[in-house]
Amino acid sequence: GSEAADEEAQEEEEEAEERLKESMDSVLDRSAKTRQAALQSLRLALSSRTLCEFLLERRLTLTDALEKCLKKGKGEEQALAGTVLTLLCLQMGSGPQGEEVFRSAKPLLISILVDSAASPVARQSCATALGMCCYIAAADLE
Repeated sequence: GSEAADEEAQEEEEEAEERLKESMDSVLDRSAKTRQAALQSLRLALSSRTLCEFLLERRLTLTDALEKCLKKGKGEEQALAGTVLTLLCLQMGSGPQGEEVFRSAKPLLISILVDSAASPVARQSCATALGMCCYIAAADLE
């Protein structure tokens, strides 16, 4: 019985990783609706399970995609991208990988935060992302 359970758990893990890969690809889609759905899916996945191993080799790709959503997106999309960025930083932790994610996204988060034309929900999400990522992953004390 335990072998069957292990095999079933392995299959579920592989299916979950496949859905994550699809969501990561969809974050770069032309359609804003598709990007938002992908960001929602990533938010749910990153907030419900530990995915460090899976994310380690994909963190740069995901960070780049999230930065594109922050740059080109509007309102809700920017807010979702900020939330997913925070969760990615949490998953990466306080080591060099988390610091790399934070250092890459920091200037963009700050620019949205101080942009009075940006939507309040996007600015709030970027403020939260900036604070959380700084707390978790900033090596520089300032």
